[in-house]
Amino acid sequence: MDGVSRRERLRRTFDDVAEDYQEARPEYPVALYKTLISLTGVEPGVDALCEVGCASGKATLPLARRGFAITCVELGGALAAEARRNLAGFERVSVDHADFESWTPQELPRSVTHPDFPGFGLLFAATAWHWIDPEVKYRKAWSLLRPGGHLAFWEAVHVEPESDADPFFREIQAVYDEIGEKLPDGSVFHTPSTLPDSRAEIEASGLFTDVTIRRFDWEIRYSAEGYIRLLETFSSNLSMEPWQRDRLYGEIRRRLALRPDGQLRRHWGVVLHIARRQPSRSASAGPG
Repeated sequence: MDGVSRRERLRRTFDDVAEDYQEARPEYPVALYKTLISLTGVEPGVDALCEVGCASGKATLPLARRGFAITCVELGGALAAEARRNLAGFERVSVDHADFESWTPQELPRSVTHPDFPGFGLLFAATAWHWIDPEVKYRKAWSLLRPGGHLAFWEAVHVEPESDADPFFREIQAVYDEIGEKLPDGSVFHTPSTLPDSRAEIEASGLFTDVTIRRFDWEIRYSAEGYIRLLETFSSNLSMEPWQRDRLYGEIRRRLALRPDGQLRRHWGVVLHIARRQPSRSASAGPG
């Protein structure tokens, strides 16, 4: 299977676990949302937001509770339905079941401060931007933002803390190797400070400027069943053969049962990217 079709197949696997997504996936830090709002300057009642790949509404809810009007775009039908249930109490939030690449809003919003320029004040994606077609995503985001609007995206990934890392994750790699899920050559265990960013990619689009990078990290403790429930929402695990999952999950249960508290410590890291829309497409912008 070629790379494009495999990516498309993997990004559709999340719909199979829509009911577990909200509980299993981690909450993002409160500081991230405060930084996002502060650096973009968006205000409830002034700017409308657009979220790409909202899944079950994990990152939508904290912003909806702050009073923002948000239009969400979600590829998975089951996930879109789950998001609607989770966001049912917010009249200014809507969820469209569509793929972002071909999606067209019924009407672009107009902000209080920019009534003559329709477009969203902020377009954001939480652990979803890497799934969008790289040939389309920056051009599409640019076209949906009002002048001066912002693009923001981040992704929650596993990192090792600078000190006192849980050895579980390095030790369990032997089981991944055994079941044919070995890490790619050259893979490293990043710390929060060494997580790579996408500044160069954003700037290469020629469509955004004033790129700002902020980093966040936090730790969550998991029981064996809690951690397996999390793994069951990852595309890599969802695409495994049943025997591979059985072997991996059985070993996770066995190893954690040997620990006095029966838990592991997983450290999460996020690189928040924020960039301002260029007034017009520059000569270096991508095709289209």
